[in-house]
Amino acid sequence: MDEDVALVEQYLEHVRTGKRLAQRTVELYALDLQKLQENARAAGVALTRVQTAHVRRWVAQMHGAGRSGRGIALILSGWRGFYAWLGLQDKVPSNPVQDVRAPRSPRPLPKALGVDDAMQLADHEDAGADPLLEARDVAIVELLYGCGLRVGELVGLDAVASKSARGWVDLEAGEAHVLGKGSKRRAVPVGTQAAQALRHWLALRPQLAGDAPALFVGRTGRRLSSQSVWLRLRQRSLGAGLATPVHPHMLRHSFASHVLQSSGDLRAVQELLGHANIATTQVYTRLDFQHLAKAYDAAHPRAHRKR
Repeated sequence: MDEDVALVEQYLEHVRTGKRLAQRTVELYALDLQKLQENARAAGVALTRVQTAHVRRWVAQMHGAGRSGRGIALILSGWRGFYAWLGLQDKVPSNPVQDVRAPRSPRPLPKALGVDDAMQLADHEDAGADPLLEARDVAIVELLYGCGLRVGELVGLDAVASKSARGWVDLEAGEAHVLGKGSKRRAVPVGTQAAQALRHWLALRPQLAGDAPALFVGRTGRRLSSQSVWLRLRQRSLGAGLATPVHPHMLRHSFASHVLQSSGDLRAVQELLGHANIATTQVYTRLDFQHLAKAYDAAHPRAHRKR
């Protein structure tokens, strides 16, 4: 089905250049559409001949195989966008995914570190590490936890503000300017510890970066990738003696949870995180309540039945 392959390639080019989606998002779309092609091939139908009944059957198969409702919903979203585009190209009379919904599944709470574990990670020093990489990694941890940045926002930062920069840190103003989801810019405050770590890294950075604009670079002087930050943070958390390997979004969750616990200001946390909808931020109120419930169970004399 060469025509199917060509249509998928055209659509991916459309979302890459026309909609200007992030490269990682395009890669995820490609994986979802690969799954769609495999299903259509197994059913013996071309992509332009897929019916709603086919899609419902594939959803049931994915659910039966153990895929979560959230995972299925993300796949359906990718398929729905593809067929909406095909409709605009007059390739299909209707969108076969339009009225298909994923099975409901309980929304998991975000995984966040306790305050003590977050401090243990932030204060960790690897005496045997390369001083350049150690200074860089300390600054990375401080920005992720101290500012609640997404990993994509972090690696998009440049050392100096410019018209072409996706983001930068203004140490004099004490702010990080980032380009978040939906190409929306926001400024978040940079705390004292993060600013101190950044100044130390910036003093050493020219030894690795040369003329590269990126704030965070690797040994070769190139901009760090999100995957590199994931790996470095995982290694650092294990080296710090934490029981659970830490990933960048866990530090973002920790930032949000700890600020909410201290301030109780949900709107402020929403703005700091760059959430378009406050409902997205409200999950941290559940996390905060879970924290309070654990404290109650551990301390209140009426929390446990007498045996």
